Amino acid sequence: MRASVVFWVENYFYTPNFFQKLLSFSLLPFSWLYCFVMWLRYKFAIEKNFGIDIVSVGNLTVGGSGKTPLVTALAKDKKDVAIILRGYGRHSKGLVVVKDKNTVLCDVMISGDEAMIYAQKLPFAVVIVAEDRTLGIEKAKEMGVEKIFLDDAYSKHTIKKKDILIDVPTQNKACLPSGAFRERLWNGKNVLVVRDGIDFFRSVTVKNATPRMALVTAIARPQRLDTFLPDVISKHYFEDHHSFTKEELLKIMDEDGATSLLVTYKDYVKMDSFGIELSLLDLEVKVSSKITEFIA
Repeated sequence: MRASVVFWVENYFYTPNFFQKLLSFSLLPFSWLYCFVMWLRYKFAIEKNFGIDIVSVGNLTVGGSGKTPLVTALAKDKKDVAIILRGYGRHSKGLVVVKDKNTVLCDVMISGDEAMIYAQKLPFAVVIVAEDRTLGIEKAKEMGVEKIFLDDAYSKHTIKKKDILIDVPTQNKACLPSGAFRERLWNGKNVLVVRDGIDFFRSVTVKNATPRMALVTAIARPQRLDTFLPDVISKHYFEDHHSFTKEELLKIMDEDGATSLLVTYKDYVKMDSFGIELSLLDLEVKVSSKITEFIA
């Protein structure tokens, strides 16, 4: 039931049918009010300088945009760097140091899937999850980092930072609840807007490929993967950040006659401990000089 609602909402925002377009139009007054409140929130925010270089990577719309692989690409060659994110889907609260400069300190249930990706892919980075990003920044400074990347923190207007925003194409340019926009691109923000395929480029490799792979994924708007997929015998979509069980995955393999499950890294970190045959759809990103010069 929950997955059906999530997919309906994703379609409503990005590929609406006629009924959804009518609903969106009827909700426009609420969107105008919401957007005005967000503007007031930005206008009256008092920005704090934490005395450290901070870059946020995010997007203005709800749903996935490729933030995690882009942040990974920007941080992978740097030492004394920290990644701070909220940690959606984790079974913990408050501030948690997922990884210090050398060691992963908790499991994926505590960290959340995206934080564990950073912990496994960035061997020299500190990774922190915290609902309150300011606490995360102070903790990272205590741990001796020199640069901080915030995952999805454009709306944290009280933090002095540079913002990279990934432009996500959508037919509806309205704010919530009529459209997918959480905020607007406010005047006065230090922002670089980037586009997939123009300012950064994705490349995908399939690791441990098998003859009969069934795609299983829990990412926002999973149809985004279609461009990169090899031949698969089936596709199984779960809501974003879904917590998989070994039993439901074994059932898929049995019913489909699959020799392995094809998964993204976001899914892989939640399944690796199950001892199930996995094929990995591993995504890497190359960034343009436009981005690297902005964050320098």
